Amino acid sequence: MPILNKDMSVCISLAGRPSNLGTRFHNFLYDELGLNFVYKAFTTGDIEGAIRGVRALGIRGCSVSMPFKEAVIPLVDVIEDSARAIESVNTIVNDGGVLTASNTDYEAIALLIDEHRLDPAQRVLVRGSGGMAKATVAAFRGAGFDHVTVLARNTELGPAIAGQYGYEWVPTDPEPGTADLIVNVTPLGMAGADADALSFSRAHVDAAQAVFDVVAFPAETPLIRAAREAGKTVITGAEVHALQAAKQFERYTGVAITREQVARAAAFSRAP
Repeated sequence: MPILNKDMSVCISLAGRPSNLGTRFHNFLYDELGLNFVYKAFTTGDIEGAIRGVRALGIRGCSVSMPFKEAVIPLVDVIEDSARAIESVNTIVNDGGVLTASNTDYEAIALLIDEHRLDPAQRVLVRGSGGMAKATVAAFRGAGFDHVTVLARNTELGPAIAGQYGYEWVPTDPEPGTADLIVNVTPLGMAGADADALSFSRAHVDAAQAVFDVVAFPAETPLIRAAREAGKTVITGAEVHALQAAKQFERYTGVAITREQVARAAAFSRAP
């Protein structure tokens, strides 16, 4: 990586629970490609002030994680279709003070649905009601899935997300066997307080054909381990994170990267 200098472009992330995943991913590629960029993770109690800082200081790119994905919408200038469709932002690009927002989470999930050749006839059960859950549900709708159920304890957000895309909402776990594909979009299984939590019962895993856990860290959550042990098709949050980060990288730098470069950066980001 170049020595810090006045011409260096700065990119940041804003998250309630910052991690090193994005920091290591982006800085690895800056170094490998010889780009005069640096990336740093932050949290904040003042999201409006933080976005003003992005604009005022000329920060080139800003990754946005929970709980800020919806709060930043009124603070930007241009909202691309990927963010407008789900009213949730995870990427901001600063072009001379003009802030453009998009959602590469949505783009990454849509790509994985296609690459894993998931069948639109499958019955899908999505657990979660936050911004990432909305991106996930919207991606399934965009891919032509008609049989999706949103499982969420939140009696306001759950029905709202389901209704927005013409799907069903349930507040409690349905019987095992009612879903061919189960999808976790909650913190259950994430490193930290919920690290040991299994987001779906083993009976639900056994009855499903495929399991998708959007939790980015660790890559092998309790749900993914249970699915592998049961011989199910799995899609991991590590895949989602790598693809969405790659799309952010390309927006920030204007440099296209290969899948091999993405894989190297993803492996480095997760190394001890």
